Amino acid sequence: MKHTIYDNISNGKARAHKAFAVLIDPDKLNEAGLLMTIDLAIKANVDYIFVGGSLVVTDTLDKVVSTIKEKSTIPVILFPGSPDQITPKADALLYLSLISGRNPELLIGQHVISAPFVRQSGLEIMPVGYMLVDGGTPTTVSYISNTNPIPANKNDIASCTAMAGEMLGLKLIYMDAGSGALRAIPTAMISQVAKYIQIPLIVGGGITTAEKAKENCLAGADIIVVGNAIEKDPALISEISNAIHSLNK
Repeated sequence: MKHTIYDNISNGKARAHKAFAVLIDPDKLNEAGLLMTIDLAIKANVDYIFVGGSLVVTDTLDKVVSTIKEKSTIPVILFPGSPDQITPKADALLYLSLISGRNPELLIGQHVISAPFVRQSGLEIMPVGYMLVDGGTPTTVSYISNTNPIPANKNDIASCTAMAGEMLGLKLIYMDAGSGALRAIPTAMISQVAKYIQIPLIVGGGITTAEKAKENCLAGADIIVVGNAIEKDPALISEISNAIHSLNK
C-alpha cells in the first residue's frame, strides 16, 4: 500500500504527535524571501509547507512549488483559494469544502468544475471540511467566499459543524480565523471540536507566538498552520516549531 501524506497525518494523530505547517502565499514572497523561508523551515524541522492564498494574482505558483521541491524534502501541500490554484508539481491538495458557510459554490460548485483537472493532476487529494471562525476583523477569505464566519463564542456550532463534516466523509477539519486575524481561535472552541471528532484537526489564523501555537496543540489541534506572522517575523518559524515539537518528547 502506498504511503501517503494523509497516512502520516492520521498516524501522527493516533500517536498524539503534533505537527507544524508553514503557509506560503505566492503573492507575498519574492525569490530571496522564499529561499530564506525554505532554509528556516528546513533548519526548524517543519513538518509541512502549505502553499496558497485567498487571492493569488501572480503566475508564480508553479515556480514557488518547484523551488520548494528543489530545495527541500518537506512535503508541499496546496491550500487553494480557487480552482485555478492547482499545480501537479506539489505533493498533495487540500480539497476544501467550506462547511461553515452557506455558499453552494464553495460547498460543491467549484469542486465540480475543478474535478477533472484535479483527478488528472496526480496529486494526493485530501478532502477537508474548512471552517472559518471569527478572528475579530473581516478577512480576505470571508470577503471572497461571501460567507459569515462562525462566531468565536459559539462552540456548539463549531463542534456540530465539524461532526457533520466528519460524518459526510471528509478526512480533515481545518479551523481558520483567516490571514491577518486580530485574535486566534479560542482554545475552548478548539478543545470542544477536538473532543467530538476522530479525524485530524488543523488550526490556523491569528497565531503570532510560540506560546499560542503550543496552547492550541494542548487544546487538541494536531497541525498548527502559521503564515502571516512569519511573513512579518521569519524567526518565528524556529520558535513555533520548537514549541510544537516539544510536546512530542
